[in-house]
Amino acid sequence: MKHSIKVRYAMIFVGLMAFVLMSTWCVNTLFLESFYTSNKVRILEKAYTEIDGMVTRANKNGKGIIQYYKDTYDQDYKNEGPAQKMFRAMGEKYNLMMVLIDSTTDEALMSTSGDRQFLKNRVEDYIFGKDMPDANVLKKHDNYVIQKTYDHRSDSYYLESWGYFSDNKTIFLVSIPLASIRDSVSLSNRFLAYVGGIALLIGSGIIYLTTKRITSPILTLANLSEKMSDLDFDVKYNGTEMDEIGILGNSMNKLSDRLKEAIGKLRTANEELQKDIEEKVKIDEMRKDFIANVSHELKTPIALIQGYAEGLTEGMAEDPESRDYYCEVIVDEANKMNKMVRQLLNLTAIEFNDNIHKDRFDLAELIHGVLSSAEILIQHSQASVSFENTGSIYVFADEFKIEEVITNYLNNALNHLSGEREVVITAEKSGEEALVTVFNTGQWIPEEDLPKLWTKFFKVDKAHTREYGGSGIGLSIVKAIMDSHEKSCGVRNVVGGVEFWFTLDCYPED
Repeated sequence: MKHSIKVRYAMIFVGLMAFVLMSTWCVNTLFLESFYTSNKVRILEKAYTEIDGMVTRANKNGKGIIQYYKDTYDQDYKNEGPAQKMFRAMGEKYNLMMVLIDSTTDEALMSTSGDRQFLKNRVEDYIFGKDMPDANVLKKHDNYVIQKTYDHRSDSYYLESWGYFSDNKTIFLVSIPLASIRDSVSLSNRFLAYVGGIALLIGSGIIYLTTKRITSPILTLANLSEKMSDLDFDVKYNGTEMDEIGILGNSMNKLSDRLKEAIGKLRTANEELQKDIEEKVKIDEMRKDFIANVSHELKTPIALIQGYAEGLTEGMAEDPESRDYYCEVIVDEANKMNKMVRQLLNLTAIEFNDNIHKDRFDLAELIHGVLSSAEILIQHSQASVSFENTGSIYVFADEFKIEEVITNYLNNALNHLSGEREVVITAEKSGEEALVTVFNTGQWIPEEDLPKLWTKFFKVDKAHTREYGGSGIGLSIVKAIMDSHEKSCGVRNVVGGVEFWFTLDCYPED
């Protein structure tokens, strides 16, 4: 990943480690020798102070340093006295080569090196200015100087302190080789390179794993936010971290829940708004269809009434028989319009005012009453109507509206009879419901038209409907009444004809 935090952190760590290693190497190379030299200068000054104190104490007692400390020089260090022991300890501790010379006797009193004569000759050369080597004076005191000297014989540098002690007769030379510090610096730099390289590799691995542990939950949060942007709010951050990333993960979970809730509400509101819009569009379409259908249904009777009325006024029917015919047509068309208007008012009242008055009544008795009232109409239709039931069926509904449903079903069956011209009405109890069916012999209704029968002004056979004066509203009234009762109604093609049905709630028996 080009801009990965993990890679950037690893690169920053590697850069810092490399910078620290390079800085340490440069400091070692440039300043370690100077620091070492300064430290050795202090050692030379310290050695001078300690030896001068020993010499001073010996001279105060009128004795030389050897007589005062009852010391003799012992090359094997077996019978060494306090002075020689101090020389040996300083030589071993600080890698010093020292020699003390009595200027009055030109005798080497004490030294730390087996090459005693070489040191004696060297300090005498310094005193008398003979064969002076390449030297750089670092510090100059009253009785002695500290210098950095190059020795051609050994091709090495030395720090040397030489001069007189405070008794002005004891000459000394203290020398420290400097070649070892350069080797030490080089060795230290090589060791630092090896150790630093290994530390860099191990540290890079550790920082890589550490940053991976840090960036993994960040990548998880990134994937989670990407899914949230796609409106998938079921994903959750399951990390157990208690740090800032854990807090961020918990915050994103809360945000996800709130967004899910808010978008859910918006979706619900949008669905309801969409339903309202669709309902308004549907109502508007129904309004347009209603106006068009009413206009169409009223156009013919109004035209007939107008035509026959104009004929009467123009004297086209002078004889009583013609006038009576004209008047019958006008009255008949006016009755049809009146019937349609009353049906529309009834349908509107049912659709927009669901005030139904339910009560207990006998459904079988109601059907018998409807058949008795329609006896003349049945005879005029030359129909054979039968009612099949098993006795009283008590239901809980609005008796007057259910009577209208049965009447509409019966009129519809009588108007569409053919063949054997039979109408069969059944009523039976099925569990907690009562089922009423009205069957009539006749032609089947096309399957694609069955759902449309309940729509206002829909007519399967418009010419036939015009014959018996139908308006296409009756079945719409049935559907509205059953919807107000929250019950079902329907129609199906059966063997020999068509069957309409509806259900009602039975009245619970005590």
